Amino acid sequence: MLPKNARLTVSADFARATKSGTRVTTENFVGYLYISPVTNHDLPKCGLIINKSVGGSVTRHALARKVRHAVHPQLSKLPSGSLLVIRALAKNNIDAVSVEIEKLTNKLLDRASRIVVK
Repeated sequence: MLPKNARLTVSADFARATKSGTRVTTENFVGYLYISPVTNHDLPKCGLIINKSVGGSVTRHALARKVRHAVHPQLSKLPSGSLLVIRALAKNNIDAVSVEIEKLTNKLLDRASRIVVK
């Protein structure tokens, strides 16, 4: 599980990540990564967006638990002070959540590093 200090809870942070961050799409998820231009030593934070098109309440909460569990080991790869938002796409049969989340974070980090280098 994600520790409380690693969770995105402020709507302004969600907006900052989704509007100003790097975006990558996989088959079942869209990931946004905002790397703060100010160097700070805050832990990276993660938030989830899982809307009703994914399924009913039980389905959404089960998917949220799987995603949070899969994101936890990926947080150590993220730069300090970064914001990660993961949006689940419409109802799909998602079996390998952890593999897809790992792929998503690797793609986000790769794309963000290419943008910073330019």
